[in-house]
Amino acid sequence: MSKKFYITTPIYYVNNRPHIGHAYTTIAADVLARYWRNKIGDNNVFFLTGTDEHGANIERIADEANLDPQEFVDGVAEQFKASWKVMNIHYDRFIRTTEHEHIVAVQTALEYMYKKGDIYLGKYEGLYCPRCEQYKNAKDLVDGKCPDHGLAPQVMHEESYMFKLSKYADQVLEKIKNDELRIRPIERKNEMLGFFKNQVTDVSFSRQNVKWGVELPWDRSHTTYVWADAFLNYLTGLGWNGDSRNAPDFWPPDMELMSRDILRVHATIWPAMLLSLDLELPKELFIHGYFMIDGQKMSKSVGNVIAPEDLTQKYGVDATRYLLMSATTFGSDGDIGWSRFKERYNADLANNLGNLVSRILNMIEQYCQGSIPQKDAPVIPVGLEDLVNESMEALKFDFALKAIRGSVAELNLYIDEHKPWDLAKNAQKKHELELVLSMLANSLMVVAGCLDPFMPKTAKIIIGSLNSQKITKGEPLFKRI
Repeated sequence: MSKKFYITTPIYYVNNRPHIGHAYTTIAADVLARYWRNKIGDNNVFFLTGTDEHGANIERIADEANLDPQEFVDGVAEQFKASWKVMNIHYDRFIRTTEHEHIVAVQTALEYMYKKGDIYLGKYEGLYCPRCEQYKNAKDLVDGKCPDHGLAPQVMHEESYMFKLSKYADQVLEKIKNDELRIRPIERKNEMLGFFKNQVTDVSFSRQNVKWGVELPWDRSHTTYVWADAFLNYLTGLGWNGDSRNAPDFWPPDMELMSRDILRVHATIWPAMLLSLDLELPKELFIHGYFMIDGQKMSKSVGNVIAPEDLTQKYGVDATRYLLMSATTFGSDGDIGWSRFKERYNADLANNLGNLVSRILNMIEQYCQGSIPQKDAPVIPVGLEDLVNESMEALKFDFALKAIRGSVAELNLYIDEHKPWDLAKNAQKKHELELVLSMLANSLMVVAGCLDPFMPKTAKIIIGSLNSQKITKGEPLFKRI
């Protein structure tokens, strides 16, 4: 395949409805996918997302809701699909781990690893958090509890099929060191290099007492550990059938996005599985931060969980995408809240961008009979496209948006300084007026193109207005709140 870009989000666990953290990762992936589609063409980009639907947690929650597990996961998966549709997220594939084709491929892949000797029957004893379905080291705990869920882990003793993670640990470490498996930001790479200083032990790959999972093909009394099942979605989402000799065309991923709570398993178990399967590793794992809500961790018990639809109902879809992507440096933690959203919405969108679009369209309608006089007039934000491209490819979304905001402010200032309304009063300055408005229109077209991955509907409206046969002011893009 020629130049391609394959991007993934984690598949989201369906123990609850989607929240703003899920939306943040998925919008970021959509922004990158749209950027690369604009650059290398739709057919050369693949964006995968989906839902993780097996495991003891789901079995328990479905039982508490008096639902069959399949009925339960069907309902929550549809909520994720509906949210991504509302957020104008244009994925190429939504994978569900309960799909028959995925299950068969998982069984085929695990059987290959088993026959290779990389999976063996043993006994596992360790600390296990049932909420994140991960085994914990004692040093990971905070006051004896899982740092992510605040629960004391269970001490597990059970017969289990084990995966020889220790066999591949040195290879994985070397690939992380030399950036063959690139981990960004750098502090997350360093975190994993530190983790590998400890002895890496084999990990459990099956459960005996969990029915809601993928049965091991050679021992139906065991189901697959939920992470081993879930990781393979990155392959099965491309149509992979489990045959390690037959990697899909888009493989390997160019970018796997995730939050830091799942970095460790993605940087240890997942690449080791791929080495066992004789497949290439992802090129990069990019780890974004957490959101705090007004200084507090998002929590159902606190009552500060923000759902994606809460934002879209108040601000609209494109504004929501903008507010989330500009909220913090991608890769760092951020503190958000309704007051901050309102302040940024009014300043950046209503007063700055929305005002600029209205002013330019209105003046072209009034002074140029609704037509741009000089289509080849120079643009004012010189170098904006190069700066945005550089920022996007470095995943510095806030830098890209800051550059766009700066150009919008520059264009508003240009209007104030050149005063087209005064030029329009003097017939001898018609050519100057036409040049000023043409430069503004062409510059706005560049701004819209740079905004497109972040705010596709807004960009389309701006570009459509400027390309129309008769330009009119139209309705305000963003009404002040």
